[in-house]
Amino acid sequence: MKIISTNIGTPTTFLWKGKEETTGIFKKPTNERLYLTKNDVLGDEISNRLNHGGYYKACYLFSAEQYPYWKDLYPDLDWSWGMFGENLTVSGFDEREVQLGAIYKVGDAMIQISQYREPCYKFGHKFGTQKVLKQFIEHGFGGTYVSILEEGHVGIGDEFILVERPENSLTVASLFQLVFAKEKNQELLKIAAKSKAIPPKKRILLSNYIEM
Repeated sequence: MKIISTNIGTPTTFLWKGKEETTGIFKKPTNERLYLTKNDVLGDEISNRLNHGGYYKACYLFSAEQYPYWKDLYPDLDWSWGMFGENLTVSGFDEREVQLGAIYKVGDAMIQISQYREPCYKFGHKFGTQKVLKQFIEHGFGGTYVSILEEGHVGIGDEFILVERPENSLTVASLFQLVFAKEKNQELLKIAAKSKAIPPKKRILLSNYIEM
């Protein structure tokens, strides 16, 4: 796994149901190294701190290998890295193998794979249609948020060095698909509900689906 683009968003306003909204989802590639703090990426726009940023959502990663699929679906969009609102576009990021709770050294920072991404209407606005939300969920590869265990700079070309592999964990893809599945795998639910890499409120939410 290697960073191929570092992306930063600036405040962008748009009208949603007659109301002016601000978003940081319109991220663009930058040649500068990014500084990952415990709560966010320094200099990146986070318009809604209730649902973005914070310990479990400090930085968002998306796989470069997923781009061709979406370019085929939306060929008329103005494509560049950062299109999915990710801070780091990563090559070699196979969500079927990378595990929830895994710890990596990347650049000067130490990160932990943490939380799934829930697409919202701002994502739909960027793609020009709200139907992309359902497509994103059905495709099953939503990238991942990470927690920052040690703050530091990261940049293009930095590789992810596995420091700690969790035991009895889910992959990034398995977690994403589990969360949005109508019929949830009970064994996977039990694993996810115990993972300290997921926020407590999310663990409680998942545990509610466990059959007694």
